Amino acid sequence: MRRVRLIKNAKPTLEGAGVRLHRAFGFGDERVFDPFLMLDDFRNDNTRDYIAGFPWHPHRGIETITYMLEGNVEHADSLGNQGVISKGDVQWMTAGKGIIHQEMPKPNPIGRMYGFQLWANLPARQKMMNPRYRDIKAEQIPLVKSSGGFEARIICGSLDGVTGPAQDIMIDPQYWDVFIPAGATATLPTAIGHTCFIYAYEGEAQIGGHRVGNRQTVLFDDGPEIEAQAGSDGFRMLFLCGRPLREAIVWKGSIVMNTREEIQKAFMELDKGTFIK
Repeated sequence: MRRVRLIKNAKPTLEGAGVRLHRAFGFGDERVFDPFLMLDDFRNDNTRDYIAGFPWHPHRGIETITYMLEGNVEHADSLGNQGVISKGDVQWMTAGKGIIHQEMPKPNPIGRMYGFQLWANLPARQKMMNPRYRDIKAEQIPLVKSSGGFEARIICGSLDGVTGPAQDIMIDPQYWDVFIPAGATATLPTAIGHTCFIYAYEGEAQIGGHRVGNRQTVLFDDGPEIEAQAGSDGFRMLFLCGRPLREAIVWKGSIVMNTREEIQKAFMELDKGTFIK
């Protein structure tokens, strides 16, 4: 069983053109959460706190994974791609050698905008790969109902012989949205040597002798599995594991590379208009 290594409270953060969100972890935590770089929780009921969205901005060297619970996000990029992700959908974007895009939120009928965006690092050898999108609709994400009483939507990875639709990902991740009913205990398998954490977003649970609740991240030590016992109202969490890269990280804005020279080159190309290959 993995033991709790760290419990971290999400912090209110202002991003984009004035979007109020909560950051579970981010810049400064990249060594601890390797290969994951950042997790933002943008659940919000107040339209004016998020409607300005995320206008045109560049990415290179990473993957961004957006998972929607309520509302919609309209996206477009410099390569001509555009679309909408809605309730239950996932967009897995590999920025690779470079993309410039925008993400503009649209509320549901009662003004809610709920979702999460995860940043995952790319290995050095694949940082300059061709950009790609995987737009995954809610109905494509399988729901596993475990004999242990919990349920998991399998976005990526496998559980009980069921594999999620996001495949061929560089860091071999597991990404599940897990619900544990009141009083039930979930035991979830984890790959030895992989970084593993959960992000709580509804209810409370006992994890490794700690009470964990909304907007808390729990990072675990190594081991073959984790365990969580839900409180009286049940418990919902994001469950993530990934193979650490253990590579140098140089990070500026939304560009993450391995050396300072690579970062300088990226911003020089942005200035010259040669960023998009």
